Amino acid sequence: MSLKTLGQFIIEKQADFPYAKGELSRLLRDIGIAAKVVNRAVNKAGLADMLGENGSANIQGEVQQKLDVFADEQFIEALSRGGECCYIASEEHEDGIDLSTLVTSKYGQYIVCVDPLDGSSNIDLNVSVGTIFSIYRRKKESGVIESQEVLQYGREQVAAGYVIYGSSTMLVYTTGKGVNGFTLDPSIGEFCLSHPDMRIPKQGKTYSVNEGNYRKFPQYIKDYIKYCQEEDASTSRPYTSRYIGSMVADIHRTLIIGGVFLYPESSAYPQGKLRLLYECNPMAFIIEQAGGRAISNTCRVLDIRPTHLHQRVPIVIGSADMVGKVEKYLEKVDILTATES
Repeated sequence: MSLKTLGQFIIEKQADFPYAKGELSRLLRDIGIAAKVVNRAVNKAGLADMLGENGSANIQGEVQQKLDVFADEQFIEALSRGGECCYIASEEHEDGIDLSTLVTSKYGQYIVCVDPLDGSSNIDLNVSVGTIFSIYRRKKESGVIESQEVLQYGREQVAAGYVIYGSSTMLVYTTGKGVNGFTLDPSIGEFCLSHPDMRIPKQGKTYSVNEGNYRKFPQYIKDYIKYCQEEDASTSRPYTSRYIGSMVADIHRTLIIGGVFLYPESSAYPQGKLRLLYECNPMAFIIEQAGGRAISNTCRVLDIRPTHLHQRVPIVIGSADMVGKVEKYLEKVDILTATES
């Protein structure tokens, strides 16, 4: 069987973006290279003193793991060196990193939002972790990066993807022309096309949510969880509960076999916990391109106007029919609330 590498695939698809003149292709390859370096570190973390906490916290107030810092450094270095990226918004930094001041990136046309190592608290437990990235095109050709260039709607993404470092390492991405997955072949050190034209089933049999927070959830989520647990042979219920605690791993499973992933608002996190720019938007873009849906309460995730780099939002994402069912429970609560008022 002939293998098609990520680099070959990107070059073949370059005609989809005639305005890019190859810059987007090079940027995607830079991300692939950084992912290989991070993958190597993840695979030997226990042998290279890369496990455990770094002793500091990020802007989110979350304790940084050693691999968080390492992954962040690798992606910043790769994106800085390539010259195609002019600005980086990372989970690990309070403010964005303006690369347009560098000679190499002065005319960079792309803004990259990245969660360098999603689920890193699981790394000590040998549980799958990953990288999530989102790419936007600059609205100006050069000059100072303005806030509206960074805070774009999710629907304006030109590319998004994730890398999952698991039993095998996969890079999954979309440029708005469908979703394709590439598995890293360690024997040749290349990502090779393994999952062409990925599609999520309209209906699945699993739901993914941290049920330990059940009492803190809004009523519509509680109602939906109860629905998932009820027996009904006609709808293959009860559904199976699957929750890994790493968004990349949970979404990857959902994309492959169908299902729904829920991270709603709660009494602990009234605005939601997951970040819009570098977690929810890229995953929503991927899932929609694969035939699924992603909502944040009554709004499509990709239609939310960002207000700041680390904005948090609730999210329900996955198979179209299952997300639609959650939506119906939300509508019932809204109608009841309106009636009572």
